[in-house]
Amino acid sequence: MKADLFTYSNPSPSPAVEDGPLTGKTFTVQPNMSVRGWPADAGSLALKGFTAIEDATVIERLKKAGAIIAGSTRMSEFGFGLDGDTAGSALAQGLADVALMTDMMGEARMSASRVAACGFKPTGGIVSRFGLIGLVPSMECFGILARTPAAIAAAMGVIAGTDDRDFSLCDDPIPPFVPMSQAADDLKVIGMVRECIKTLAEEEAAAFSAGLERLKAPGCEVREVSLPDFDLFPAVHHVIASVEASSSCGKYDGVRYGHRTATARNWNEQYLKTRCESFGLLIKTYLFQGAYFQFENYAAFESACRIRARLVKAANGLFREVDVLAFPTRRKGPQDAENSIAALYDECALTLPANVLGLPSVQLPGFALGGNTDYGLQIVGARLSDARLLSLASRLFPSGKGAHCNGI
Repeated sequence: MKADLFTYSNPSPSPAVEDGPLTGKTFTVQPNMSVRGWPADAGSLALKGFTAIEDATVIERLKKAGAIIAGSTRMSEFGFGLDGDTAGSALAQGLADVALMTDMMGEARMSASRVAACGFKPTGGIVSRFGLIGLVPSMECFGILARTPAAIAAAMGVIAGTDDRDFSLCDDPIPPFVPMSQAADDLKVIGMVRECIKTLAEEEAAAFSAGLERLKAPGCEVREVSLPDFDLFPAVHHVIASVEASSSCGKYDGVRYGHRTATARNWNEQYLKTRCESFGLLIKTYLFQGAYFQFENYAAFESACRIRARLVKAANGLFREVDVLAFPTRRKGPQDAENSIAALYDECALTLPANVLGLPSVQLPGFALGGNTDYGLQIVGARLSDARLLSLASRLFPSGKGAHCNGI
């Protein structure tokens, strides 16, 4: 069963540090996260046979903290969607205490919701992306899956922080991730976005409403707020992310590493055939769309960037009215509906706003229940409120609650 979940297993799974803050805790990663000497194909033929030559900053910090890196779980191509992803299953089956996976449109939170676990996306720019084989630099980050918010906070306390090798990190001080017993308890007003509710089916809306009622038990107040441009998030993400993906994948040409076609007659044909063979249909479609916006309709890309700035400003305004925002994590429907770009965006419509805005978001299980479906509940905080957001999540979701949620 382990072989079905892992693309690579660590032959020497022992901690490098015996008394670190994460000593003895087992982590899984994905093969787009560089671990020295491990295969790093990012789930794509484009990087077939590539081996990481050094540790990513996050991996380096986990090792120094005593964490055990158990192996690489299976992933979708370049982490785009959840097709074939096994990070959540590895966590649910007890093969890891914490799972790391790329979150570019909500994948970590979506994966966590499928196995009744907690999932977290940090504020953009507080965790180094050095050593991450990325696709959408401005919207992707290291996502974290664990059984409790406290376990996520412990991991964030190790991996967050400045890094001279990643110039995209923010310059603002990062609030410390203190143990949950010492954390502040000052987030109490939870906002629900009116325009989000209108996009939900009747059963989804009823489950979310019930989840909001459960949030009141620990002393939270729920308040309705408005974000008129809420319906623009998918289009903004789609245009910007596809352009970034097209640019990011330009280097996969088979010259220095990865797959190279065996049927080319000259260098030009080698380049074209290698590119044609290297990517799956979903990624290839996305790259074509990005190239269109990049070279044929750049005005649409510029417009998407302006709208993104407007959405950020509007969201920041909401945090003057409420402490956090609440959304369902996923919609009702088949879990493997990612056979097209449109289906993928429909599935992730409720999680990708946090990626567009660069805000922290944590998924909690057991709140938004409808029939046999747990739609998940995610709370989104203001920029750099990560530690406080996880403190609130821990208060709402104490250790031991739920069938899958034993403490780390």
